[in-house]
Amino acid sequence: MDSLLITGGRSLKGEIAISGAKNAALPLLCAALLTRDVLTLTHVPHLNDIGTMLKLLAQMGVKVQRTAGDLMGSGDVVTLDASGLDSVVAPYEMVKTMRAAILVLGPLVARAGEARVSLPGGCAIGARPVDQHIKGLLAMGAEVAVEHGYVHAQSPRLKGARLFTDMVTVTGTENLMMAACLADGETVIENAAREPEVVDLANCLVAMGARISGAGTDVIRIQGVSSLHGATHRVMPDRIETGTYLCAAAASGGEIRLTDTSSAYLDAVIDKLMDAGCDITMERDAIRLKAPERLTAVSIRTSPYPAFPTDMQAQFMAINAVANGTSVIRETIFENRFMHAVELTRLGADIRIDGNTAVVNGKRKLDGAIVMATDLRASAGLVIAGLVAEGETRIERIYHLDRGYDGLERKLAALGADVRREK
Repeated sequence: MDSLLITGGRSLKGEIAISGAKNAALPLLCAALLTRDVLTLTHVPHLNDIGTMLKLLAQMGVKVQRTAGDLMGSGDVVTLDASGLDSVVAPYEMVKTMRAAILVLGPLVARAGEARVSLPGGCAIGARPVDQHIKGLLAMGAEVAVEHGYVHAQSPRLKGARLFTDMVTVTGTENLMMAACLADGETVIENAAREPEVVDLANCLVAMGARISGAGTDVIRIQGVSSLHGATHRVMPDRIETGTYLCAAAASGGEIRLTDTSSAYLDAVIDKLMDAGCDITMERDAIRLKAPERLTAVSIRTSPYPAFPTDMQAQFMAINAVANGTSVIRETIFENRFMHAVELTRLGADIRIDGNTAVVNGKRKLDGAIVMATDLRASAGLVIAGLVAEGETRIERIYHLDRGYDGLERKLAALGADVRREK
């Protein structure tokens, strides 16, 4: 199993390009199931989760072609042809490594009339139930049974319906929006997720002939059509990758420029970095950050978009660990997302946990040590801490990082970090 070795103490300086968003690319790949025509996606990040999703689609009979981009963020070009779709099963062997596989459920029922998708199982950062997906399909007239660890849904043609999710769910919104594209009549999704990745999916579906309005608000309307056609779509930039590199530069006292990205999706994160003392300049397709001599501690509370994202909580815990002052971090999305705090304390961080609240007392320095990644964003927090810790930090179980960060050590090295992967 690979580990990442970081010798801290270097300020990040320079320029790198941001990759396409994993959380946008995964549902976009599933959108190919809705049409017999070819869907071409550009700026697709080179990540383990993307590879797993492509294997799953290929197993269903989708013809997949993937052309690698350059090594510094241009992304892959993926062409998908689902005209020969011959399986509606997403087996446990695939789904257990990637919860986003549940996103094939809606498209399969909508186009093929049936889907049999394994339940995703547990997750290190807390429960993420699929009951909202099932509830929506039932309201659209599908017969749904959960048996032998699989969700089995059937419908000759889904019917438009008014759907209200009991909780804001990004994958639930995306699944039901895709299903509604081929339903008979109008579907209204209330309490819909507003994330930019939902908007990116809607834009692609509209390019394929779908009739969707309201994406980016909490009410999305979809007028069902009889079929969708092919299209070409560029995956949006990864806002969490963007935020992670901004935090890394901020913590290290650096000065960087990130290209192929946008500040439009990062208002809450950028506001907090500016509160911490960073000088940030927004350009049309780039962001510049210059860090102060020492950061000021900032308190955060995670909430659904457009509020502060839970996927940036670990990174801000890391920068608060070396900031001046005391911060309070409240996690309201997932019930078990402070596991990285224990690992940060191994580096010398002063963190106290009480339920869904963490109190961080900033220290002038951290010390390198061996730490273990517990999930994707926890891994990113540990990387940031390792960049500023004195001596060498070894981060184990970095397969989590490979699920969500395209070429992390390569990009950090381009910014001057002393980082290497060890087999």
